[in-house]
Amino acid sequence: MRIILLRHAESLGNVDELAYCRIPDHALPLTPKGEEQARAAGPVVRELLGAGPVAAYVSPYVRTQRTLQLLELGDIVTRTVAEPRLREQDWGNLQDPVEQEIQKLKRHEFGHFFYRLAHGESGADVDDRVAAFLAELKDRMKEDLDHPNIVLLVTHGLTMRLLCRRVFSWSIDLFESLSNPNQVEPRILTLHNGSWSLDRPFPQWRPSPDGTTQ
Repeated sequence: MRIILLRHAESLGNVDELAYCRIPDHALPLTPKGEEQARAAGPVVRELLGAGPVAAYVSPYVRTQRTLQLLELGDIVTRTVAEPRLREQDWGNLQDPVEQEIQKLKRHEFGHFFYRLAHGESGADVDDRVAAFLAELKDRMKEDLDHPNIVLLVTHGLTMRLLCRRVFSWSIDLFESLSNPNQVEPRILTLHNGSWSLDRPFPQWRPSPDGTTQ
């Protein structure tokens, strides 16, 4: 079994934080640069996936849906599922720019995993939902003999990191020391003889305080 994790291409929110104040997070579009990134990533992702068949699970946000569309993998993706549990961490509804900065400061001081945003989720909440998704995916693949063994997840940076945290039982200290991958930069999870492996580590902005590593 292989799972290819892919962060969406550049979105409006990545270049204009005030966009979150006027457009709901789930509706933020890709930028023109993001559209180019997604198209360019298509051949790279296709090579990772092989000849198929592939099951694609995608966050229902506009930027992830559009990224998947622009990859142009329709001939090898045999099933596509919009999966809300793969969405970005919820920050609430339309955000006030001043409150947004206050929340970011508090989150940095308290810790990205446990701090629950005033009108949204904590990292721990996201961790719980990706764990539920993974458990259901494993059961689905056991019960449905036609389910492909190759899975593409088009999702968000923090969601990718937390999904890997669950798979590898990384410590919270280690998770909080990691950074998101770049846009449309994949990570590959491979299950072999009951053990998972990751093709390459996530960027790390500091050594983990507890000394653990990826």
